[in-house]
Amino acid sequence: MSNSRVALYLQDAHPLREGMKLAQFAEKHGFEAVWQAESRLVRDAIVPMAAYAAVTERIKVGSGVINNWTRNIGLLAATFLTLDDLAPDRIVCGMGAWWDPLATNVGIERRKPLVAMRETVEVMRRLLAMENVTFHGEFHHVQGIELDVVHGRREPRHVPIMIGATGMKMMELAGEIGDGVLLNYCVPPEYNDPALEHLKAGVARAGRKYDDLDRPQLVVCSVHQNKATALDGARGLLTQYLAQQPHIAQASGVGGDVVKQIQSILGWPATKEQIKEAMHFVPDELVQRITASGTPEEVKAKVREYIAHGCTCPVLYPLGDPFLMIEVFSEGY
Repeated sequence: MSNSRVALYLQDAHPLREGMKLAQFAEKHGFEAVWQAESRLVRDAIVPMAAYAAVTERIKVGSGVINNWTRNIGLLAATFLTLDDLAPDRIVCGMGAWWDPLATNVGIERRKPLVAMRETVEVMRRLLAMENVTFHGEFHHVQGIELDVVHGRREPRHVPIMIGATGMKMMELAGEIGDGVLLNYCVPPEYNDPALEHLKAGVARAGRKYDDLDRPQLVVCSVHQNKATALDGARGLLTQYLAQQPHIAQASGVGGDVVKQIQSILGWPATKEQIKEAMHFVPDELVQRITASGTPEEVKAKVREYIAHGCTCPVLYPLGDPFLMIEVFSEGY
């Protein structure tokens, strides 16, 4: 039996209007969701999500992922209420703990990330349930607030909160309080094994059922009939991420010497020229181990490995020809 669940992940590799066409193309080809990234200081998630929601009818639209530090909790809930007004019951909130050094560089101190995430999820859920909320925690202090809908739907909103977790403690928290977990990319399939054991520990702690938690996973996917072209399509992104996002480098199992070599060339932000110069430090073997890159059959086989290691729905980030990738995965894998 072929696997059929599949979703699209967009970041900043495509112009926004092309992203809108890709969301429509993905919907037409049976994809269940389109997720928009928000990580580097390049493209926020909310504007593209609204754009995708406005030009589609059935596909779910998710944030993959916003962080829980930079938006006031009242605004955060109001934003997702607004998106749900645009596309009722199609919006998914993916939320993660962000990363340093970027957070520090914009003045955010990421202390006690687990407590902060727990509080954010609780208050946001209660607001979207249309409750009047008073909450005094360590990070959120709200007094008698509610989503003040005068014109429009007053009923509770169904916006699943998926926690984007990379570290094992956040994985446990996702198992305990999340509607699911959005597993990270640029990791080998076997990274999932210990990660999902931690997810299960959180599930057990909360008396929940593991199978009730969705486990979509971001997967870099560069597909081309020419294998070398496909591998080069993913290599640039890996070069940048291994240098700038230490949590991904650590989870990927990449040696520190590779990271240091890349970091010696890349500045912040990295230029196209720097990425090109450092790319040769990322060998083909690494590209193939932590992404789904190659010919159509090779990328499908790699995606099946992530499924075999507990991913429930691959969320594919196209770095080759995005329309070809959608067609390749439209018939299952």
